[in-house]
Amino acid sequence: VLIAANVGLSLIAFNNPVLLSKLMLTPYDVGHRKQWYRVLSHAFIHGDYIHLFFNMYVLYSFGGLIEDIFTVPEYFNMLFPDLEFWGVSRGYLYFVLLYFGGILAASLPSLKKHADNPGYNSLGASGAVSAVVMALIFLLPTMSLQFIFIPINIPAFIMGVAYLAYEYYMSKKGRTGIAHDAHYWGAIYGLVLLLVLQPLFAKYFILNVGSFIGLI
Repeated sequence: VLIAANVGLSLIAFNNPVLLSKLMLTPYDVGHRKQWYRVLSHAFIHGDYIHLFFNMYVLYSFGGLIEDIFTVPEYFNMLFPDLEFWGVSRGYLYFVLLYFGGILAASLPSLKKHADNPGYNSLGASGAVSAVVMALIFLLPTMSLQFIFIPINIPAFIMGVAYLAYEYYMSKKGRTGIAHDAHYWGAIYGLVLLLVLQPLFAKYFILNVGSFIGLI
């Protein structure tokens, strides 16, 4: 449903510049004109086909696994045998909190930093997707990940640390034309939400990573 909404609205906006402008995150309009809907709507439109493809490819790849962990009792119990499954309905609710909370968390830095800048705009689902990606890395830290078109297996926890470090550095550097702060805070939100939902996930993360590198 999320992918369909992103693709459908993005394709419509590609051919409608007026609609695109009305849906983008413009902190000035949010604060001064009370157009709060932009905080949500900007995450369902994209700048071009490549932007849309990469976000949806990552959401499909990682989101499906997160959905299984959250909503399939057998999968959850296999990964976390000492924890009680929270239920299918709550699992879907938690997925919604993860995705839409990621949108909000990714938007807050821009809303504060560019509150009085009418020329600043941003768009895309990257903040929400970052929350999904980092949540999966936290739950499955030793799974192998690869960059697209680069067939080299990298442990997920190493990829996660590198991603956070890169996005933090680029957000401080600025002037890249990319909202790296949205990526960073969306990812941080994904980690925090999981710890709030189930603090014992941290124990499994430590045990899995420690066993992988030979410390446990």
